[in-house]
Amino acid sequence: MTFGQSVATCLSKYVSFNGRASRSEYWWFYLFNFLVGLVCGAINETLNLIVSLALLLPSLAVAVRRMHDTGRSGWCLFIPIANIVFACMKSESGANQYGDEPDE
Repeated sequence: MTFGQSVATCLSKYVSFNGRASRSEYWWFYLFNFLVGLVCGAINETLNLIVSLALLLPSLAVAVRRMHDTGRSGWCLFIPIANIVFACMKSESGANQYGDEPDE
């Protein structure tokens, strides 16, 4: 999945906590969040706050879908360091209890 596809997918699934997200989708979207935060922070602190709040739900949704892709519940996000480790793990091949394997 490319950078643009990832951003478009995550924004179109704004609050979809069902299904799975590939590693590329997850990390490209977090790169997008980081870059947008840098630009908005350089422009205006209030703008940065508004954009961060607007991207909060899609960020949580893609993180939960990423946990699903590794075969774990979205509640794993509340385990402080483990969620980063799980996000880096390889996807489960084939379908799992959360859905079909996402397109890479």
